[in-house]
Amino acid sequence: MTLKALVLCCTLKPSPAESSAELLGREVLTALADHDVTGEVIRVVDHDVKFGVTTDEGGGDEWPAIRAKLLDAQILVVASPIWLGQPSSVCKMVLERLDAELSETDDQGRLLTFGKVAAVAVVGNEDGAHQVTASVLQALNDVGFTAAANASTYWVGEAMKGQDYKDAGPKPDTTGAATKTLAANAAHLAHLLAGSPYPAS
Repeated sequence: MTLKALVLCCTLKPSPAESSAELLGREVLTALADHDVTGEVIRVVDHDVKFGVTTDEGGGDEWPAIRAKLLDAQILVVASPIWLGQPSSVCKMVLERLDAELSETDDQGRLLTFGKVAAVAVVGNEDGAHQVTASVLQALNDVGFTAAANASTYWVGEAMKGQDYKDAGPKPDTTGAATKTLAANAAHLAHLLAGSPYPAS
């Protein structure tokens, strides 16, 4: 069975600016392809996503179209940079929009996100990768997503320096290994949940 993944890139930079968060998100997609998972990357700031906590904030809100792709996928990867030790403001906005999923259920009372696997990719030039991962995975779990073992990958540059992941030259084996593990475990869990959904509430 071929599964789908959606990477929501939460960089602050609109296209066509280069983004380290997008680069790492695409590397996750490449690794997922080895496990019968296809997918795409959406750079959230390229879309008119409104602030709010509903599935559709109206007024040209483009979240509903992104949400439709999210609901069609079995794996969600949130790729975020670190700013001041925190997930980006775009990432936090995405999590706020996902809060609406707590009110959306199927005919058996299950959240529509049940059975979907969450993973996180983080980049930054300061400490904070673990905090960002913990915050994002906890929020995604709160709204119904399931995290696989080692469901994160990250790269953090030297403190007080300005080098980005996209400019780091040869990538560290540690990040590459974490990305491969994330992909293998997320795909494995997604395949299992696709074949054996969570029970009705």
